[in-house]
Amino acid sequence: MSWKFWKKKPADLTDDQRAVLRRLVSSAKYELIPLDSILTKADALPEGAAVTVTASPSHGIEATFDLAEKLAARGHDVTPHMSAHMIRDRAHLQELLDRAQAAAMTKAFVVGGDARDKGQFHDGVDLLRAIAELGHPFTEIGVPSYPEGHPDIPDNVLLAVLKDKQAIATSMTTQMCFNPGALSSWLVRMRAAGITLPVHLGVPGVAELTKLMAISARIGVADSARYLKKNRSMVGHLMRGGSFGPDAFLEALAPTLVDRDADVHALHVFTFNQVANTADWQRRMLNGELTA
Repeated sequence: MSWKFWKKKPADLTDDQRAVLRRLVSSAKYELIPLDSILTKADALPEGAAVTVTASPSHGIEATFDLAEKLAARGHDVTPHMSAHMIRDRAHLQELLDRAQAAAMTKAFVVGGDARDKGQFHDGVDLLRAIAELGHPFTEIGVPSYPEGHPDIPDNVLLAVLKDKQAIATSMTTQMCFNPGALSSWLVRMRAAGITLPVHLGVPGVAELTKLMAISARIGVADSARYLKKNRSMVGHLMRGGSFGPDAFLEALAPTLVDRDADVHALHVFTFNQVANTADWQRRMLNGELTA
């Protein structure tokens, strides 16, 4: 099993590729960061949008759930991030699960997190097991995955942990990646290694190239950042303000996305809170680029 990739113009896409891209783009999930200005920016979200809310060490897990509850009250399909290192103990976890149930949130995203270990949950696996033991309102639980590796965790450990997580989780979301070849190769390796979780493909929203490069360095995808710098067309078409969208990257991945073995179910867009720009990109893709 292998998947090839290449730069494709929208007109070169097959009908099947165009249909898959349209499905993914139309149901894209918007990742938001719980900062003070985000509720105003969230006015630009499409009606009933799928939204994920990150867990920020500087703001605490309560800020994540505060924003998630407000967005759910607006009618959005909200997935709060639950960071193991930001949850004190099982009583604290139960409070969060109760809040999710009260707000009719049926999805969660479980991570180890970047914060210092505050309590009894030392990693994502610990937290997943505790969630399962306590009972929860979630029909879907996502976990992170790393096509280009993790700056602090060896690849063999990442694979072993992902195998542990898939006993409870229902999907895996890929870390931001700009190299379609690296992503396709990683998917082949994961499927061969027995990882069967459906993929939620993590892609950048509309953002300035310099910002993408800085974020890439911080999260440990330097190789992908160098690829991006050399192959800017893979990220997308130049937009107003010198920003880029992920359209060309998605088009290059089209042969992988249509392959059932890849099992890519959703698009997870890292908006960096540039909600209006990302919503504009989504509309442009659906109204023009992907029109059959």
